Amino acid sequence: MPGKLFIISGPSGVGKGTIIENLLQGSDRLYFSISATTRGKRDYETDGKEYYFVSKADFQDRIKSGRMLEWAEYQGEYYGTPAGPVEEKLEAGFDVILDIETRGMAQVREKRPDAVAMFIYPPAFSMVEQRLTGRGTETAEKIKGRLEKGRSECRKAGDYDYIIINDNLDTAVAEVKAVMTAEKCRTAQRLHILKEDKSL
Repeated sequence: MPGKLFIISGPSGVGKGTIIENLLQGSDRLYFSISATTRGKRDYETDGKEYYFVSKADFQDRIKSGRMLEWAEYQGEYYGTPAGPVEEKLEAGFDVILDIETRGMAQVREKRPDAVAMFIYPPAFSMVEQRLTGRGTETAEKIKGRLEKGRSECRKAGDYDYIIINDNLDTAVAEVKAVMTAEKCRTAQRLHILKEDKSL
């Protein structure tokens, strides 16, 4: 049976990556979709692990040929989700997690209305600012841009199926797992399985 597509969004610095890491450690049937980007690779990053690092010409060609599930341009760079690996994993029965921004969520919903969207919300926005500043990886100007974008994203949390407040990591991870379990127990999902039972 095909897997389920889950979208996780939230402002930069809210802890999405840590939540996803915890989810992946507890399941061997869960696939985290790796995004493609045209931004430069940071010293601690590996191509094919954090991102697929591609040229702008390559990315634009993927957009034109319909090979991107979603994409966005931010501060002069492209970010997006290659469609091929996601579809392959879903067909193989894996649940797939996308870590994407709000505009990307809307694009995915147009193509995959069955996707389940969760928004990770900070207990206080000041926490996001502290985390971004503490990373020491970006200029003050870029941090300011991320904070403005983060506030805009938080205002769109109501477009999502679920809101997870990350004021405690263990609780946030447990709530995301609960959503994933509940979605796989939906009547339509289970009836599909039961119809395959020829003994009924």
